[in-house]
Amino acid sequence: MKKPVLGPKEVVYRNRYQTIYRRGADFGDFQKEYFVVDTGHRVAVVLDGAQGILLTRQYRHLIDRLSWEIPGGRADEGEALNDAARRECREETGLQCQALTPLILFQPGLDTYCNPTQVYYGRVFSGELRTTHSEREVSELHWVPLRRCIEMIRTGEIVDSLSIIALLSYDAFAIGDSGRSGP
Repeated sequence: MKKPVLGPKEVVYRNRYQTIYRRGADFGDFQKEYFVVDTGHRVAVVLDGAQGILLTRQYRHLIDRLSWEIPGGRADEGEALNDAARRECREETGLQCQALTPLILFQPGLDTYCNPTQVYYGRVFSGELRTTHSEREVSELHWVPLRRCIEMIRTGEIVDSLSIIALLSYDAFAIGDSGRSGP
């Protein structure tokens, strides 16, 4: 298949969180029309402390329940990704990351969903653990041993794709101390 001739991006909807645009593609023998949801860059942090990995718990509409996840969120336009990761971690947990190391960069979708995602990991942080804005965003925070996080993926307790990719990468790249245990 040859590379298509792409038409212009036509914005069909926009709000402060996303842009949906239409774009035609001419492959010569056939044409396709794409509707792309562009939510911008996303960042997240695998924060590894003495008691394990820090997980947040937030309500998620599409599954209609609370979800265990690593801290993360959307990078603001023009914001450096590592700064966005530090900000999101601080906003959701109260902890200030002193040093972050890139773990993995991935695209959740390659056809109609544009959300490049950079995951970092960190072990050096300061501050006191707390939820943000009185539980409007995060309802719980817990340090969970990495082995238990991996088990939570297997049992469906962690279903967020960003968290799954981040935790499995952290484990697979032998960065985490898989022998560490919690209380």
